[in-house]
Amino acid sequence: MAFPSPLAQPPHAAPAPLPAAAPPLSAPSAAVQPPAPPRRGRSAPLWLFAIVIVAALALAAYLLTFLGVAASVVGMILALLPLTGVLFAVHLVDRWEPEPRSLKIAAVAWGAVIAVGLALLVDLLVAPALGVIDPARADALSAVIQAPIVEEAAKGLGVFAIFLVGRRAFDGPVDGVVYGALVGAGFAFTENILYFATSLLEGGVGGITTTFALRGILSPFAHVMFTSVTGYALGRAARAGARPAAALGPWIAGMTGGIVLHALWNGSAVFADFFALYVTLQVPLFVAFVVGVLLLRREESRLTWERLDDYVSAGWFSPGERDMLATARGRRAAVAWARTLPGDRSARMKAFIRESTSLAAARQRAITGRDPRAIDDERIYLARAVAARATLLGP
Repeated sequence: MAFPSPLAQPPHAAPAPLPAAAPPLSAPSAAVQPPAPPRRGRSAPLWLFAIVIVAALALAAYLLTFLGVAASVVGMILALLPLTGVLFAVHLVDRWEPEPRSLKIAAVAWGAVIAVGLALLVDLLVAPALGVIDPARADALSAVIQAPIVEEAAKGLGVFAIFLVGRRAFDGPVDGVVYGALVGAGFAFTENILYFATSLLEGGVGGITTTFALRGILSPFAHVMFTSVTGYALGRAARAGARPAAALGPWIAGMTGGIVLHALWNGSAVFADFFALYVTLQVPLFVAFVVGVLLLRREESRLTWERLDDYVSAGWFSPGERDMLATARGRRAAVAWARTLPGDRSARMKAFIRESTSLAAARQRAITGRDPRAIDDERIYLARAVAARATLLGP
């Protein structure tokens, strides 16, 4: 079967019929608010944050005990610098249809606490076995085999957890890349604290400077890229309508890809000239990763256009509104135009764009047939989009 683009997924059900367009609406009164979408399946549960808090306390005790307060604080401050840049880059990727805030926080927290804790636990269990072999060979095995497998599995569990608890917000490959990147960013943050603090204790200012240059400047997106492969695979499964059991295969395949990239990265430092391979292999891989993300964003825009076009056919939107809402250029022009309206209505325009994008995503879920409640979501977001437009154009 031919699809509109190589990144598209096949439909799995006939779309629900659209209601006929209503007559033009005036701005809603303050007493009549549009319905709010249900939070279930779109937010991280409290029990997940409770587990993270308990694990964070244990991890903090570990860091303070073995690294000391001063080194831990310095390491954390330096680790915040690359984390800030990475989070900003992920924000740019996530701007088209932003993911729920609680799920994004949970993703970062899993990477920074749970995944690191699991990796440290395995290190403690494996250390006696590695201690009986040659130290150089033990370091190579740990860097090229143990670390990639254990760390990507620990991070991958977090992406799959988000897939399970945030099933109704995990719509496609871009969402998977965002959640995978956030888990990887959290992991890199805590790992950087460990590396920076250890370098300070063992090598002083010179040691921590070198480590920061290697990890904070040359490779801030390494873990992000590895775990994004897992997220992408799960996103493809979500777009195809896969249930959790059916998503296990793509999840494992995605983690395998992340493990291979991770092992290649570590192996370049252990067995080869790191800087030579960094320029000739790692940089091109990162460029390919960025290009891939841009192509995914383009596909997301195309799907938004197609789903809003369904509403154009039913009379809810005009072709001009569809083009405005479903293209980056149209959105920029719309927000700029809204700023010229009395009272600066750019915030109202952004709300109209946001609700319309959520409407398109809900319709896509309804078409794939993976979410039986998507039709209810469609009605809710249609009402919210119409109300946002009325507020934008009202007095």
